[in-house]
Amino acid sequence: MSAPRRLLRREAAPGDALLSRSDAEALVERVVKLSTADVVEINFNASHVGNTRFAANQMSTSGVIENVGVGIQSSFGPKSAVVTTNDLSPESLARAVKESEALAKLAPDDPEAMPRLGPQEYEPVTSYFESTVQLTPGDRARAALAVLERTRKSNNLQAAGFIVTGSSVSGLGNSKGLFAYHPSTSCNYTLTVRTADGTGSGWAAADHQDWSRLDVERVATQAIEKARLSATPRAVEPGRYTVILEPQAVGDLVQLVAFYADARQADEGRSPFSKQGGGTKIGEKVADERVTLFSDPSDPQLLSTPFDGEGMPLGRQTWIENGILKALSYTRFWAKKQGKTATGQPSSVKLAGGAGNVEEMIRSTPRGILVTRLWYLREVDPRTIMYTGLTRDGTFLIEDGRISHAVKNFRFNDSPLFMLNNLEALGAPERLAGTEAGGDVVMPALKARDFNFTSLSDAV
Repeated sequence: MSAPRRLLRREAAPGDALLSRSDAEALVERVVKLSTADVVEINFNASHVGNTRFAANQMSTSGVIENVGVGIQSSFGPKSAVVTTNDLSPESLARAVKESEALAKLAPDDPEAMPRLGPQEYEPVTSYFESTVQLTPGDRARAALAVLERTRKSNNLQAAGFIVTGSSVSGLGNSKGLFAYHPSTSCNYTLTVRTADGTGSGWAAADHQDWSRLDVERVATQAIEKARLSATPRAVEPGRYTVILEPQAVGDLVQLVAFYADARQADEGRSPFSKQGGGTKIGEKVADERVTLFSDPSDPQLLSTPFDGEGMPLGRQTWIENGILKALSYTRFWAKKQGKTATGQPSSVKLAGGAGNVEEMIRSTPRGILVTRLWYLREVDPRTIMYTGLTRDGTFLIEDGRISHAVKNFRFNDSPLFMLNNLEALGAPERLAGTEAGGDVVMPALKARDFNFTSLSDAV
């Protein structure tokens, strides 16, 4: 494969957007002129990402990945095909257009094909920050040293982490006049600290579009304290416990609720939001009245892309409000079939928080389990969002309002909907850095009763 060729007239400096708005508009215009299809759509992306990795208390790698890609979808009525390329030269684009048209003519009719969108209005979202654009490998190395300088002085702690920062552009345009363009930056830092005997493990992380908002000292302190506190865990009998989930663990579970809030699945009886006998549960109580779950690209903690993969504008969408199911997400096809309004497919989710905090939750708990995060989540029953998974990197027994000792990790079988109906307290929402499903996620810590731990795990 040939190296990517850019539309830019100069070499992109580190941190520069690799595809300016004018470059992207020129790209779309060029492909549209080359096309003979009924409709042609161009998806584009470009990124400049730097990374720093460290392990065993030593810096290990530092690198930069630059990428640019274009997907050209040609459509003839209900037939369509896509060809992708990372070569933006005129010859490559012409070849991709020709190939996509030839493949489209051979493709079977898509019974759910929808006309491409024309021009749209998008709410401006600022998720591109110079503090991130100007970041250097040296800046990332100094962030890593915030923990390494502390663990190296200890005879008992080993740190490993990954820092990824960069800038990117995504968008699309078509021959009907649609053009969507969104530049963004990102910073993600995940850190694990383990004790030398291998029995204790602490994890902490931070994520934001703005590097100046990342508190690397806080991440280091949290991971070190968790590692020390979690050493030599004891076995505790599995069962139903009052549980305090830190924000990361909440996000691993609760973001699933938004992803299951699909109108088609509900209408077809395949969803936790399907009503017995037909219809959906919109308007019914599905969680504790303190639960409000929504997506909003312009929320200051989310700042996500204001359009979806089809170019549909995305605004605030409330899925659950005060415990009541308010809405489900509709694709354009299903909305037309059901006579509803299409919502678009958001990539962000936030659970509104409360006035509590983890320390207060612990003090109010006679006996319970504190969980740092979850991993290896797998679906058990889509009709209830029942999942199984494991706790990890810091699980503790609470007795008489305080942490008494670390415990061996648990396997659990539970549903975020069950948990949100057993809610006892909510903390302040935080932006998360390591949820399994990805996307922009903001969640609070929470306390709930009767969380179902089914067995023990010797894994740290």
